[in-house]
Amino acid sequence: MDLALGGYGLYLLVSLPALLLGLWAQAKVQGAFKKYSKVRTYTGLNGSDIARRMLDSHGLNHVKIEQSRGYLSDHYDPRTKTLRLSPQVYQTPSVASAGIAAHEAGHAIQDAQDYSMLRMRTTLVPTVQIGSWLGPIIFIIGLLLQPAMGTTLAWVGISLFALTAVFAIITLPVELDASKRAKSWLATSGVIYNQENEGVARVLDAAALTYVAAAIQAVSTLLYYVMLLSGRSRD
Repeated sequence: MDLALGGYGLYLLVSLPALLLGLWAQAKVQGAFKKYSKVRTYTGLNGSDIARRMLDSHGLNHVKIEQSRGYLSDHYDPRTKTLRLSPQVYQTPSVASAGIAAHEAGHAIQDAQDYSMLRMRTTLVPTVQIGSWLGPIIFIIGLLLQPAMGTTLAWVGISLFALTAVFAIITLPVELDASKRAKSWLATSGVIYNQENEGVARVLDAAALTYVAAAIQAVSTLLYYVMLLSGRSRD
């Protein structure tokens, strides 16, 4: 088997569809955010206001809200109990901001309620940060060495990278649950009107697609590594 030619064809077969799905998902979430960022909420509450109300309604007055840097850099940090919102979400009274802010507040509520999947994801973060970049490097080095030693080393690289796929899979229920909490609270809290809920759903559903795509990409890349190494072993 010609690893260069065979590996390239295998990559196109296994990984390219997942990559295209990821690009489509990113375009979809960007389009939804751009559209509903222009739709102002009737209440005039910005993302920071909505997140604060949602947190306080769940007794999480101690959770801080800060403005972060970067476009759509919104996230919740369970280590410092801090919710960080991008400037576009923090400052803007829009339907898109309401959905994203409530989604991130949903993560803080998960943390407060010791949601098991969030706990698992948080535990994996340090290991995944190492495995995501070190795994492929070790895998490539293993391929370049003679099979006697290189195959074992390549499997070590695959094992490290496998943590990335596990992390991406665990992330799915965490993100979907946070969106579910956000939609439910926004629908009953009175901070947005009924007709605005459709826009919230479109923004959060589009964002969910990016996590689905990320999980598929991670799994397909892992499968590509395994198939490539298995093909070398047969040769």
